[in-house]
Amino acid sequence: MNKSLHNNIRNIYLLGFFNSFMVINPVFVPLLQGHDLSMNEVLQTQALFALTIALFEVPSGYIADIWGRRRAILLGAVFFAIGFLFLLLADSFVDFLIYEVILGLGFSLVSGADLALLFDTEVYLQEQGGEGSTTTSKSLSRLISIEAAASGIAGIIASLLLLWSLDAVVIAQAVIGLMPLLLALALVEVPRPVIEVNHRNNARSILELLLFGKPVVLWTAFAIAAFGLLAVYVFWIYQKYWEFQGVPIEWNGYIWAAFALTVSVSANYASALEQRLGTHRVLLLIGTLPLLGLLGMALGAGWIGVMFGFALQISRGLSMSLFYEALNRRVPGNFRATVNSLVSLAVRAIFIGTGPLLGYALDRYGVTSTLLILLAIFAPLLAVVLVPLVARIRKEEASENRQVVAAN
Repeated sequence: MNKSLHNNIRNIYLLGFFNSFMVINPVFVPLLQGHDLSMNEVLQTQALFALTIALFEVPSGYIADIWGRRRAILLGAVFFAIGFLFLLLADSFVDFLIYEVILGLGFSLVSGADLALLFDTEVYLQEQGGEGSTTTSKSLSRLISIEAAASGIAGIIASLLLLWSLDAVVIAQAVIGLMPLLLALALVEVPRPVIEVNHRNNARSILELLLFGKPVVLWTAFAIAAFGLLAVYVFWIYQKYWEFQGVPIEWNGYIWAAFALTVSVSANYASALEQRLGTHRVLLLIGTLPLLGLLGMALGAGWIGVMFGFALQISRGLSMSLFYEALNRRVPGNFRATVNSLVSLAVRAIFIGTGPLLGYALDRYGVTSTLLILLAIFAPLLAVVLVPLVARIRKEEASENRQVVAAN
C-alpha cells in the first residue's frame, strides 16, 4: 500500500503537469479572434467557463470528499479529453461556449480534489511511521511549481508549433489532453474515515469551520480569492496587452513560458523566503508586487511594460504556495476538497459578472485605462484582505506561544 501511495505522489505531480500543459493558452485570444470573436465575446466564453465552475465547483468538491478523490479526478479527466477533442471542430462563438462548458466540468471535478489527495497521501504516509516523501508544505509548493513549469514549457512548444499554424497548436492540445486520463487511472485512494452522508450536517460543519473556526482560515480564503481574481483578470489581458505593445504573436509562447517559469520558481522557494524574511514581510511583498506590476504595465512602453508583468507572476507564485499551504494545513481532511472548491468558487463567481465587463473595457477604453482601473480597484482590496490576515496570524502565533509556555 505504501509503495502505491508513494506512486500516488509522483502521479499527482504528473497529473498537475499535464493538466497545466496547455499549449492552447498562449494563443487562445488570437485563435478566437481568428474566428471573428471580439474581446467582449472572448471574455463571455470565459464567463460561461466561470459559471460552469460556479455551479459545479462545490458539489464536485463535496463529491470528492464523499465519493472519493480518485473517482472525481478520473471523471474530470474524461471531460478534459472530450473538451480538447471538441476544440478540433470548434469554429463559431457557440462552439467555443460549448467547449468552455465541457472544460469547466472537468476543471471543477479535478480542482481541489488533486490538492486534497496529495495532502491526504503525505499525511497518511507520515502517520504510518514518517514515510512521507517530504513535508506537506513542500509538496503543495512543488505541485504549484510543477504546474507553472508545465505552463511555461507549453508556451515554448506553442511558439514552435506556430511555425506551422494555429491548427497545429489545437491538434497538439487534443493529443496532450488524453494524458491526464491515463494518469488518473493510476491513482490510488488514501485510506481515511468515511464521511457520514448527512448533507445538512456536513454543510453546517463546513460553514462553522470557515466562519467560526480558526479566523486565519477565513481570511486566508479571502486572500486566495482576491489574489486569484486579479490573476484571472491579467491572464486574459496579457495577450491583448502584448498585441498593444507591438509584440509579434510568435513571441507570445516565449513570454508566456518566462512568466510561467517565474511562477514556478517563486512558488518553489516561497517557504524558504518566508523563513528568511518572516511571514509579515512576505505578505507585504506579495501585496506590493502586483500593484507595481499593474502600474508599470500601464505606464511602460514596449518591452519595458511587458517586463513589469514579471512582478505579478512573482506575487502569484508566492501567494499560491503560501496561502494554499496555510489553508490546507488548518482544514480537517474530511472536508479539504470541499473547502478548496469553495475558495475557487469565490473567484469564478465574481468573474461571471465582471469578466464581460473587463472585455468591454478593453474594447471601449483600451489596455492602458483598463490596467489603471484594475490598479484603483485592487490597491484598497488587497489592503483590506492582508491587514486583517496579518493581525489574525499574529494573534494565532501569540496563542500558540502561550500554550507552549503553559505546557513547559
